[in-house]
Amino acid sequence: SSTTKEILVCLCFSGAFSEVVLAEEKRTQKLVAVKCIPKKALEGKENSIENEIAVLHKIKHTNIVSLEDIFESKSHLYLVMQLVSGGELFDRIIEKGFYTEKDASKLIQQILDAVKYLHDMGIVHRDLKPENLLYYSMDEDSKIMISDFGLSKIEGSGSVMSTACGTPGYVAPEVLAQKPYSKAVDCWSIGVIAYILLCGYPPFYDENDAKLFEQILKAEYEFDSPYWDDISDSAKDFIVHLMEKDPSIRYTCEQALQHPWIAGDTALDKNIHESVSAQIKKNFAKSKWKQAFNATAVVRHMRRLQLGTGQEGANPAHLLMPGEDAGGSSLAVCNILHRF
Repeated sequence: SSTTKEILVCLCFSGAFSEVVLAEEKRTQKLVAVKCIPKKALEGKENSIENEIAVLHKIKHTNIVSLEDIFESKSHLYLVMQLVSGGELFDRIIEKGFYTEKDASKLIQQILDAVKYLHDMGIVHRDLKPENLLYYSMDEDSKIMISDFGLSKIEGSGSVMSTACGTPGYVAPEVLAQKPYSKAVDCWSIGVIAYILLCGYPPFYDENDAKLFEQILKAEYEFDSPYWDDISDSAKDFIVHLMEKDPSIRYTCEQALQHPWIAGDTALDKNIHESVSAQIKKNFAKSKWKQAFNATAVVRHMRRLQLGTGQEGANPAHLLMPGEDAGGSSLAVCNILHRF
């Protein structure tokens, strides 16, 4: 039998070729994020979105944003995702007054757990980076979530991939060298993330892309003084094993999870907040739309706005997108009533 879902749509953000919308399922008042993809934008990209859906359907892990539902209208495809509202990794570090190696170790442990789960299922993420790591909630002890699977790939048995993709600063040498590669690329990216979490700047940087790629291809990076002077040898050893040029001897997630810096007590308790947060501010611009927001307060505000504008009878098969009958506003309010 068909069921009816009614969703109050509240707030839109732009993605690569989609919009992300804060929504509430009216019956349960559960808040979700809806990825709204115009079907026109899918022309020629069907494989990309089919792949993302296939990947998301398979995944159920506490540190990975889950796909809860899919539905469509004539003009759009809607992916109903678990809502994460705690903001970006870097923003949280900057806001803290106290931040240590132990904090970084706990974050990396959660990422390793999630990526090991993916790898055990034959899924390679291929685009792990801090921007894809969001806090589940604004609670101080909130877990971290991997949030974007646009480039993920499901491996066949024993297969290697060779499609060049990812974000340059986080991409493994073998990808840039256009060599066949496998899940080891994710472990390299986790090494890069761990490096940044301990100093606040990336291991590879050059205004010139060719020079940047050259650094990565040679795996040329340093633990510069004074930024690394207070960081433990164990942390550096952990990074060296993940940022290993040769993927055949690079640590796997399983090996990384057993390293003393993760599994033992070698991660230091010394407060490194001042230097790390100063470097993060200097090196990483904020992604405005992923900042923490109080989702419940937003919904309350939008409900009031909706009552004031009398939009209760909006077209049930159509989602109001930014700039569409809304005077170019980034806010969109309507009801979606969809039978499936």
